[in-house]
Amino acid sequence: MIAIIDYDAGNLKSVEKALLRVGADSVVTRDAGVIERADKVILPGVGAFGEAMEKLKSFRLIDPIYKAIEQQKPFLGICLGLQLLFEYSEEKEGCEGLSVLRGGIKRIPEAPGLKVPHIGWNSLKTKENAALFRGLSEEPYVYFVHSYYLQAEEEAVVAATTEYGVTVHASVEKDNIFACQFHPEKSGETGLAILKNFVEL
Repeated sequence: MIAIIDYDAGNLKSVEKALLRVGADSVVTRDAGVIERADKVILPGVGAFGEAMEKLKSFRLIDPIYKAIEQQKPFLGICLGLQLLFEYSEEKEGCEGLSVLRGGIKRIPEAPGLKVPHIGWNSLKTKENAALFRGLSEEPYVYFVHSYYLQAEEEAVVAATTEYGVTVHASVEKDNIFACQFHPEKSGETGLAILKNFVEL
């Protein structure tokens, strides 16, 4: 069973529906006991970094997240869920992230012909042997909605990149931790294949 963490940050139902399509049992929850009993955990999310950290604190979800990661459960962050796993975001000065991984979230710089937020499909350059992209084409297309992007400190954790004015660290993998800046649940058959790869870990 997969626990989808509910902290009022959107896209929960679409993640749940996508998991159902790949044959996975999941439950949307903010119950620490349910998260502890789950085989895998997903931290989804759309919205603002600072507000999301406040919600995680107010719902007492930070300890269950750390515990799930320490217990080596496969853990997937999606969009804002990826960003929260890192140390800070330029979106909210002075607000610390979960700091599970090293690096920060930067604002996509303004550039001629480049719209921010970045909304749309982009191809990924994936790292060989990246678990989430197993069996996919070399440059899969996925769907993004974001104004901020990840700059991971450790190059070794970066599983996929895309270009949007800057090089965006679009996916990371380290031990049992996986995360995507894009939305696999909104990325058609490619996204379902990525979620299936996570389910089968």
